[in-house]
Amino acid sequence: MIKELTAFLSEEQVSVNPSIREQHSHDESYHTPVLPDVVVFAKSRSDVVKVMQVAVKHRVPVVPFAAGSSLEGHAIPIRGGISLDMMGMDKILEIRPDDFLVHVEPGVTREALNEALKKYGLFFPVDPGANASLGGMAATNASGTTTVRYGAMKENVRKLEVVLSSGEVIEVGSLAAKSSSGYHLTELFIGSEGTLGVITGLWLRVYGIPETMVAARATFPRLEDGVAATTAIMGTGIPVARMELVDPAAVRGVNFYKKTNYPEIPTVFFEFHGSRESLAQDIERVREMITEEGCTSFAIEHNEEERRRLWEARHVVAHAFLAQYPGKRQIVTDVCLPLSALPQAVENAHKLLEQLDLPGAIAGHVGDGNFHTILAIDPDNPDDMQKAEAFNEQIVLDAIHRGGTCTGEHGVGSGKLKYQRTEHGSSYRMMKSIKTMLDPFNILNPGKVIAD
Repeated sequence: MIKELTAFLSEEQVSVNPSIREQHSHDESYHTPVLPDVVVFAKSRSDVVKVMQVAVKHRVPVVPFAAGSSLEGHAIPIRGGISLDMMGMDKILEIRPDDFLVHVEPGVTREALNEALKKYGLFFPVDPGANASLGGMAATNASGTTTVRYGAMKENVRKLEVVLSSGEVIEVGSLAAKSSSGYHLTELFIGSEGTLGVITGLWLRVYGIPETMVAARATFPRLEDGVAATTAIMGTGIPVARMELVDPAAVRGVNFYKKTNYPEIPTVFFEFHGSRESLAQDIERVREMITEEGCTSFAIEHNEEERRRLWEARHVVAHAFLAQYPGKRQIVTDVCLPLSALPQAVENAHKLLEQLDLPGAIAGHVGDGNFHTILAIDPDNPDDMQKAEAFNEQIVLDAIHRGGTCTGEHGVGSGKLKYQRTEHGSSYRMMKSIKTMLDPFNILNPGKVIAD
């Protein structure tokens, strides 16, 4: 197989170097690394086509790899085979300002795209925190802090180019703002985590940069009060761009890591986008509403530097919390619930941390019902792992019981595989049939999303 790969790719594109294989054996999760047999660096769609043709001939697994920032083991080649590195496909192919669309290769990162869009007065809003690749973000249906206003990847991908397991290239979706034509295959591939095909091109929706962006920080006596306040705001229709909850442990970690001095009590970070006039009204309405919900302080950050500092603090919460526990790894839960069930679910998670005596912090995109618990654990300590797995399972089952999901944005990978049948019931059989039809030899990222 390797001889066939090197026959049509340049020498530097195919590597069995131990250090290169090690770099592609893991992501940012706690899951056990597994070495691929070979790493292939794709530079074009034709490279991907040829790799898939060789792989299907030899029945060898292919696992797409990009920035490696995933949290559920998506990019770990648990069956060995080929780690297909897509970061060399990093061209921005076309920007259409009048259509608010951009055409990119999968290795383009969201920060690189936004840098290129600046001169057009545009930006791409999906912000998972990490400087992830756009192909990887589509593959996991990534979202993040701005989802409450702009939606997740599935709302912002118009069209995809995908290479199937056979090497066939297909296009799904269209550049139109809406369509009632045929089955909506675009969303089938968004969130499929490389198990149905390899994304080689994306058309994305972009937006005009807002005239004004203002951040704010509100504190509450109890975590549940902060959640209830955000739920009330969603009911008013105020177009908040970001609404993020952090508990005292998360704030403490940020203060330790970033040398900030935020009050270490339950806090909600807000961001508002719009004109100066409309923002003044929106902010005042939010102030009045959260005061009724028990808010103890409300600080507005008009200064651009302070606004960036606040969101940088939110983005590093996981790393900041973990920095207090040298030598430990993180497990991050990722449940999403209906807004009405969110306060009880967050309260339940907080109580479970105390009951199990686990070091943890809660943070979440509470405007869309998604929250995370960051746990600091020693993967080599059986007691740590047993507690963490028990916590995660109880959080997931509680979310599913309340009408939610085991993962709001991190994806299934191998970490959430065991909950798929419970969550999806009889429709899980349909998912397995789709997988079998598109990948009959189970070579595309096997062992992820669908149990094999």
